[in-house]
Amino acid sequence: MSTRKNAMYNVGYRLFSVLLPLVTAPYLSRTVGTDGVGLYSYAWSISYVFVLVGMLGLNDYGVRAIAQIRDDRKALDRTFSAIWQMQLLVAGVTLLAWFGYVFWIAEEERLIALHLTMMSVSCLVSFDWCLMGLDIFRPIALRNTFVKSLAAVCVFLFVRSREDLWIYALVWSAATLLGNLSCVVSLRGRVTYRPVPFRESLKHLKPCAVLFISVLAVNIYRTMDKVMVSAIAGVDENGLYENAEKIIYCLSGFISAIGTVMMPKVAHMQQRGETERIRRHILRSMDLILCMVSALAFGVAAVADRFAPLFYGEAFAYSGVLMAPLAFTLIMIGFANVIRTQVVLPQKRDSIFVRSVCAGAVVNLLANSLLIPGLKSMGAVVGTLLAELTVPVVQYLILRRELPYGRFLRFAAIYGAFGAVMLVCVRGVGALLPMEGWPALAVQVAAGILVYGGLCLVYWKRTGTELPLRRGTRKRTEE
Repeated sequence: MSTRKNAMYNVGYRLFSVLLPLVTAPYLSRTVGTDGVGLYSYAWSISYVFVLVGMLGLNDYGVRAIAQIRDDRKALDRTFSAIWQMQLLVAGVTLLAWFGYVFWIAEEERLIALHLTMMSVSCLVSFDWCLMGLDIFRPIALRNTFVKSLAAVCVFLFVRSREDLWIYALVWSAATLLGNLSCVVSLRGRVTYRPVPFRESLKHLKPCAVLFISVLAVNIYRTMDKVMVSAIAGVDENGLYENAEKIIYCLSGFISAIGTVMMPKVAHMQQRGETERIRRHILRSMDLILCMVSALAFGVAAVADRFAPLFYGEAFAYSGVLMAPLAFTLIMIGFANVIRTQVVLPQKRDSIFVRSVCAGAVVNLLANSLLIPGLKSMGAVVGTLLAELTVPVVQYLILRRELPYGRFLRFAAIYGAFGAVMLVCVRGVGALLPMEGWPALAVQVAAGILVYGGLCLVYWKRTGTELPLRRGTRKRTEE
């Protein structure tokens, strides 16, 4: 399937994944309150750590390993079988450790954690890495969309009060497992499991573990923030931070959607030695990503104070204050994602990825430890900003002589300037509007789209730049 179609499926699924939490979040916030949201966020964050351990970096390593040998069916079957056997071992041990946590360590969150168990079980049958390595995105998108839609319906039907938080946990945990099981069907005829000697499976353990270090480091400064806020400042503060971070995390899905599609494509091109084609893809992707994330970052910052109380309720008004600075992490995430998925991982230079995210994790932990006691949830926001900035800076220090960072920074400066103009205009429109509520927010968003879109179109026309969204759609870049 072409890159364009894969991108459409993956971005479409990410769009759905963005919208779905935005549909259920206001209902949940009003139903269970700040402490309920904070308690669930705390339990889910710990559960997610176990899921990451269970997958052990396969979402990067597995995709690359499959993409590089997908044209050789015999090698494909053997590689898939060896990796899955390793996955069963690691995920099985992790599942046992999860039960240990639930029954012997968990306290207030024990009931919720118990009903999140199927998230750890799902690691045994998660084959997204194989499907993406084979350049197959359609079944992942369609089947998971259906399962998550069903889960959202169940939330509205059965979650009625704070006492029903366990139902909310059970619904989403079951949806994760069912989504993974449904995608197993798509592997039929494309890959076959054939038992291989266990020592062959263990050969994949070390490179997976190396990538897992970086995955765990990312989790430390994206998920452990919530654990630290809960432990230091209380679950109410974590509830405010959770709803602010949720919007940013959802929007970052667009970034990862493009990177997810491009990583197996570039890994395959790397295997075939298509250096010039890879260079074009990197430039086009960076231009597109920075155009997109600048619009999102400055746009969210412009309307966050109005959006949060409207969307989550007045009790979450402070989430808007947290959301505005947190939005600018999107620019850093986008920049680093292009380098990671189209340079570092396809070239098997995993140590660069590991060093950059580990540096970010260290900065985040230090900043959180110093700032959360005094600034509470805002301290976690500052820590996240510093961590996300550290990642692309470390990548630059290592790769500055190999990549056209001058052009990358030019893209960032241009779209950042457009975003700043948009922010000023949107805030000005908001101050002048005689109306309040959703109509005023809609007018501000429309004004932002017109200003940013207009500036981009004028820039592209005056410079003769090909529109980013149309780049790479020619036949030769699709195949």
